[in-house]
Amino acid sequence: MTQILLLNGPNLNLLGTREPEIYGRETLADVEAMVTAVASARGATVACLQSNHEGVLIDRIHAARLDGTRAIVINPGGLTHTSVALRDALAGVALPFFEVHVSNVHRRESFRHHSYLSELAAGIVIGFGVRGYAMAVEAAIDRFGA
Repeated sequence: MTQILLLNGPNLNLLGTREPEIYGRETLADVEAMVTAVASARGATVACLQSNHEGVLIDRIHAARLDGTRAIVINPGGLTHTSVALRDALAGVALPFFEVHVSNVHRRESFRHHSYLSELAAGIVIGFGVRGYAMAVEAAIDRFGA
């Protein structure tokens, strides 16, 4: 059974209440339930973690190298545009990952246009709302087996 790690970075615990005109009204719990259902229907499992702390995310990425994780789906939040350390962790474990952004970052402030992760990602899903998470999980299963 394929195991996928779903990581969400800073402030994504506020999904559903933070700027709903940009991020929608679905909560992080809704996202986790959706991706768990999508994965389960395809014979895969999902482990979920959200943290507002960069080091917690990095430690979990390191652990994924040894725990049977086949692919990572990550919405790094604001760390997308700032974290070389997160990029290095993903490069260091050499697991395929899919980068997700709920909003279309290219229609927003210019600082959001650059991602330290994108050039390493197996795929990027931008601007499809929380449905983008399910799209990334499906892509991970399609590419890396279920």
